[in-house]
Amino acid sequence: MPKQVVKTNQAPAPIGPYNQAIIANGFVFASGQVALVPETGELELSNIQAETHQVMKNVQAVLAEAKINLNHVVKTTIFLSDMSLFAQVNEVYGSYFTDQFPARETVAVKGLPRGVNVEISVTAVVEL
Repeated sequence: MPKQVVKTNQAPAPIGPYNQAIIANGFVFASGQVALVPETGELELSNIQAETHQVMKNVQAVLAEAKINLNHVVKTTIFLSDMSLFAQVNEVYGSYFTDQFPARETVAVKGLPRGVNVEISVTAVVEL
């Protein structure tokens, strides 16, 4: 099965040599999303909760283009600029999932693109 590129205007366009997501072998591998608002190209950085909500909206838009949703997500990676943001990000992130949460790791990194505080990538299955 060849890989399929996922591209939508409902999420930020890639700012480098990568795609928003790739479908291959029954999985969707979605690139990390930050809080860029696709309609304006501006970052939503008013507070960490609003930033995280925008990140999750962008993740949902990429998944929707792949004709799936957050229920299909099996693994996430959360990158934080500072682990002191963990509780607030975790609260917002958790509100987007049902009780069948995906596997996850959360790591603090030295820096993220465009000075954002949170980036989230996901891996999902095409069929449940």
